[in-house]
Amino acid sequence: MNILVLNGSPRPNGSTAGMIKTFKTEAEFAGHTVNIVDVCRKNIHGCLACEYCHGKGDGECSQKDDMSEIYVLLRDADMLVLASPIYYHNVSGQLKCVIDRFYALLYPKAPGRLKKVAMFLTSGDPDMYDGAKFSYDGDFLGYLGLEDMGIFTNHDKGVMEKISEMVQRM
Repeated sequence: MNILVLNGSPRPNGSTAGMIKTFKTEAEFAGHTVNIVDVCRKNIHGCLACEYCHGKGDGECSQKDDMSEIYVLLRDADMLVLASPIYYHNVSGQLKCVIDRFYALLYPKAPGRLKKVAMFLTSGDPDMYDGAKFSYDGDFLGYLGLEDMGIFTNHDKGVMEKISEMVQRM
């Protein structure tokens, strides 16, 4: 399975990075390919709502920035993992820009290969995940109809073991 991990954390050694590292190790050991994109280190602008992608662009965004790298990886992905610390009850702004730019490629449906999704979230407060979970449920499970591989938080007891168990189910 080809897996794309979008890391929305600006901290290279933080809690989000730890969850991603565990997942990558387990998934590669199980024979999967894992591509990690640190979106905070990319030059990605917000969606302009210009509709070029659904007109003249035929699925291509009018903006020429680092999002084009993610589009290539997303087209080849069987599974998507969204990983982020919680900022104001949702994923980081950097990851949110990427998700908004999915509009060009994922509307009205996901590329044929993309079937599964998971989310890794970290926060200093165990009661801050609702906004990110709402987006995950509505956008990725409901709208795109992807298979739910789970939401994992740094407040889950035994989260690293749960991530390992999820890899075994893939």
